[in-house]
Amino acid sequence: MTSKRRKAPERRPEASGGLHGSDGAIVAGGDVTGSSTQYIQAERAFVLPSEAYAPIPDDAVDGGISNIGSGLFVGRAEELGALDEAFARPGGVVVHAVRGLGGVGKSALAAHWAARRPERLRWWLTADSASAVEAGLTALARALQPALAGLPAEVQSERAIAWLAGHDGWLLVLDNVEEPRHIRPLLDRVPGGRILITTRRATGWHHHATTLSLDVFDPAEAWELFTRVLTHHGLRCTEGAEAACEELGHLALAVEQAAAYCAETGTSPRTYLDMLARWPADMFAAGAVGGDAERTITRIWHLTLDRFADTPLTGDLLRILAWYAPDRIPRDLLDGLAEPPRLAAAIGRLTAYSMITDNADGTLTVHRVLQTLARTPDADDPHRRPEAIDHARGQATTLLTNAFPADSHIRPDTWPRCRSLLPHADALTHHHAPDRDTLRTALVLYLTAQYRTGQSVLAPAIQALHRALAAQRRIQGSDHPDTLTARNFLAYAHFAAGDLGRATPLFERILEQRDRVLGSDHPDTLTSRSNLAYAYEEAGDLKRAIPLHEHTLRKREQLLGEDHRDTLTSRNNLAVAYRAAGDLERAIPLFERTLEDRERVLGKDHPGTLASCRSLGVAYTVAGDLERAIPLLERTLHDAERVLGSDHSGTLASCRSLGGAYTAAGDLERAIPLLERALHGCERVLGNGHPSMLATRRHLASAYEKAGDLERAISLLERTVHDSERVLGSDRPKVLIARNDLARAYEMAGHLGRAIQLFERTLHDSERVLGQGHPLTTTVRTNLERARST
Repeated sequence: MTSKRRKAPERRPEASGGLHGSDGAIVAGGDVTGSSTQYIQAERAFVLPSEAYAPIPDDAVDGGISNIGSGLFVGRAEELGALDEAFARPGGVVVHAVRGLGGVGKSALAAHWAARRPERLRWWLTADSASAVEAGLTALARALQPALAGLPAEVQSERAIAWLAGHDGWLLVLDNVEEPRHIRPLLDRVPGGRILITTRRATGWHHHATTLSLDVFDPAEAWELFTRVLTHHGLRCTEGAEAACEELGHLALAVEQAAAYCAETGTSPRTYLDMLARWPADMFAAGAVGGDAERTITRIWHLTLDRFADTPLTGDLLRILAWYAPDRIPRDLLDGLAEPPRLAAAIGRLTAYSMITDNADGTLTVHRVLQTLARTPDADDPHRRPEAIDHARGQATTLLTNAFPADSHIRPDTWPRCRSLLPHADALTHHHAPDRDTLRTALVLYLTAQYRTGQSVLAPAIQALHRALAAQRRIQGSDHPDTLTARNFLAYAHFAAGDLGRATPLFERILEQRDRVLGSDHPDTLTSRSNLAYAYEEAGDLKRAIPLHEHTLRKREQLLGEDHRDTLTSRNNLAVAYRAAGDLERAIPLFERTLEDRERVLGKDHPGTLASCRSLGVAYTVAGDLERAIPLLERTLHDAERVLGSDHSGTLASCRSLGGAYTAAGDLERAIPLLERALHGCERVLGNGHPSMLATRRHLASAYEKAGDLERAISLLERTVHDSERVLGSDRPKVLIARNDLARAYEMAGHLGRAIQLFERTLHDSERVLGQGHPLTTTVRTNLERARST
């Protein structure tokens, strides 16, 4: 295909006295005077063939001219199609830019696409500066007309532009454009042809080009690139390649660089992953022998940040963002880092060079490879000096502690904010060793543990609290009030997990320390006394639990007032203890008063208020007052689902309580589905060993038993007893209740021998643990007598 000649745009006449050869005018970078001396000097300087002074002929590209080749390439079918569509528009010049993070594969995409094009002239120009653009045009001029080689560079580039301006049917690739102004003179001169731009610049193209944003590979494409590079010279073990690509964030250059390193050094992908974790700076700087030393992740990072030297906050910001999770970083997390105009400018600069993505939902995204580089110290890199990275980590930690809500375990209104910050808190604490934890780091761990405990996600909460406690002991000492607070919440988390073996000794130790350090009337000491009483109560030791609850309530009423939140908690806890002791005459009025006060002080939707509703409903059920119990528990479940969500532990407990009330009322058609739903939720959210799950399983077995389905009831109760003894120990009241229920099911199924044996064992343990007069002991004794008389 012959490039079409088009009428060249009119140009102003050159200044008089210009140098003229026999075949036309040459203007070499400015006016040339008409003196004969200068003419002679110029003529001597340009001893060239006559064709050097002739216009580049129209048929210069008839044989095809291209300096574009395509190497190894994978995937990108959608992007290739988008480029085909963008350049299919007829008439006039078509300019399209492929933009994206450095190393994402823009140049490889452009080369592969351009190599397949039908244009007779396909030319690649490096365009990262104005001089580079001129050098590329100069090379194009020589390719079009070799005789131009002796002319000044500016003359050659002018010849190339003039030819492009007068012809159609050509394609230029302007690679790695840093500033649109570097290519603007070229774009303004060419009315036809096709120009593809690659650039890290995400902004500033609205006057120049339409754009295509290039993202990282999808996982399958990244794996294909890695394995093809790795096995290029023969079969190699590819195990671990997928994990390596994932760790590299599917960034094209990083994947290719890692695979080439593995191929050259004989390193397996799994070994490479280990080396990357231990020596990230070395691995990102390592290129294959014979490769382009300028095309490594480290080098691209360095060159890009060099451009931000005039705005130091930009580098600071990137080092701070490096400590968070790569995706959905709330932009308002950075509030207070700098004055809003300066912060907005820094975010804008990073966005403009595709170092971050400023998302429409108010969040930021940073590629994980850039994050790894930005938090990896390198004394030889001015952008990654150890002291700068340490400072950025401290800033990232402070920003998180300022943003993360306190007391989130009891404040549902904070949960959306906690959810948005949690991945970034986890990333921050994951990216450095515990021995480098500061008090601020400990606070981040504590705040995330509070939230997770409120969500019944207890294993990571306990792990975080252990780490926070270790940091506080190391920095502040074992008796510091903040250390005691962390230890108290750790004990509470163990308690919430049903691990009284760990929780109770911790509560006892904390009470002793707070009594000694803070005094017996300090609010924190009263909290410890309340927690210990609750642990005793859960263990069935009501003789120690009730006096502690009563003492704590009196002190809180005296010191804090009757409406204080902690006073309301103590009143509810004492009512629960009275109910556990079978003293409903004292329990129910106390529950009723607490519910009324919590609704007035905390509001109807507060988790504490919902807990009071549930506790009172259960007390009504135990008392046989189902007319009041069921409406109250139905309302509580509805409110819990609305406020807490369907999977929250409080909602699941409300399902269990209402299911138990339906069972007591004989409404098994509603009881069994509700209890089955609660059990599935507990198993999914809390785990098989959680006390709430065991209690729910026991309630469901009771419903099956009343429905006459003894086979399922016995199977469920046998599992409950086994798991309860394993998790809670053999002497807990809840274990004794489960045993009694199983013995009764055996009796109903006609297995009297097994029933009597289990009743006898349960009665012995109830008398020993709870005492002769405890309601549970009395119930078991009555059941045993009935079974023996059958």
